Amino acid sequence: MSMLTMPVSMSMSMSKPNHDVCISRHQITSCHVVSSVRQRPPYTPNSILDAPYVRVFDTTLRDGEQSPGTALTLKQKLLIARQLVKLRVDAIEAGFPAASRQDFEAVEMVAKEVGNEVGEDGYVPVICGFSRCTESDVRAAWEAVKYAKRPRIHMFIATSEIHLTHKLRKTRGEVVEIARNMVRFARSLGFDDVEFSPEDAGRSDKEFLYQILGEVIRAGATTLNITDTVGYTVPAEYGKLIADIKCNTPGTQNVIISTHCQNDLGLATANTIAGACGGARQVEVTINGIGEKAGNASLEEMVMTLRCRGEHVFGGLYTGINSRHIFSASKIVEEYTGLNVQPHKAIVGANAFAHQSGIHQDGMLKHRGTYEIISPEDIGYQRSNHVVIVLGKLSGRHALKSYLRKLGYEIDEDKLDNVFWRFKALAEQKNVI
Repeated sequence: MSMLTMPVSMSMSMSKPNHDVCISRHQITSCHVVSSVRQRPPYTPNSILDAPYVRVFDTTLRDGEQSPGTALTLKQKLLIARQLVKLRVDAIEAGFPAASRQDFEAVEMVAKEVGNEVGEDGYVPVICGFSRCTESDVRAAWEAVKYAKRPRIHMFIATSEIHLTHKLRKTRGEVVEIARNMVRFARSLGFDDVEFSPEDAGRSDKEFLYQILGEVIRAGATTLNITDTVGYTVPAEYGKLIADIKCNTPGTQNVIISTHCQNDLGLATANTIAGACGGARQVEVTINGIGEKAGNASLEEMVMTLRCRGEHVFGGLYTGINSRHIFSASKIVEEYTGLNVQPHKAIVGANAFAHQSGIHQDGMLKHRGTYEIISPEDIGYQRSNHVVIVLGKLSGRHALKSYLRKLGYEIDEDKLDNVFWRFKALAEQKNVI
């Protein structure tokens, strides 16, 4: 099977990306995973000791809650944060402390109750507060997250011409000065983990990006988050943007490059993977891909793509996520937000492991690997017959016979033929039997 090639960089931020390295060509039949994961490298804000390791920054509680019509209670936010800990995400963006008193209290609560729980393996998540580039926002973020063992601030300011002209009404020089000063201010308060996002980077002038990112690195930023705020880029374009930033911005060897991709064109997960191939070592994602407008890159899709293809296609990229908690996280977020997961949603949709076509059913009953590259158990969904086989008008004899056997009926071929056609007649009248 021929695979598309794209430039990738598997190098650490200490070395320059190699644009000549391409995805290797492999053919694999399945990629069932086990619950154990590789040991995550020790946490340092501005570096990762193991080059292929990709940090997972979950923003369900911040960007995810920006989904229209969604409002989480303090208790719900805490329970979601605890589920994210079970997943072993590297960072939890707990909210926007300056946005409201309740948001401040939620971030503070997560910092105190989740940000201080150290696992047996030494795991403890980074707890992050979102912030505009203003002193009041930065101070609110510090006051909310300072109780965590690993507090971080995530500050942003727009850099695209359309935002500078129509929203901020500021010059490039003014924006650079604001960004530089606010990073310094955050460091002065006590933050040693500072993430900076140039909002709408996907539509920003590259030379300006190199300039402002270089300035915030010098001011003390430890993570640079390259936002495709309106989901404008396509994978090859976004991957090249990440690689170009690593090559042309002074000081990128001393920071982590991060991705944040919106899903306006349905490309958020693909762009995120392209960004990781381009050299990003943090990905910003949400459970079920929820978020503003069309949503964000999906945690479950990103994680399972790297788990399934990372070793063979993406140069060994991996995460520290325990995938066995993905399904339960998806259901909790679906329940609390009221945002129903579409049946055909990859990984966690109701139909993700279901087969109705007779050809598929016959293959699955003979060998699951014929039509399944991951199993329900990989994400914590216990397999049952209804997960795999759905009896409908397109089902075949093999599937019907298998169902009847599970019900305790053994039918010879002559009787099966009669039963099968009666079943087909009924199935023409009903969607599912």
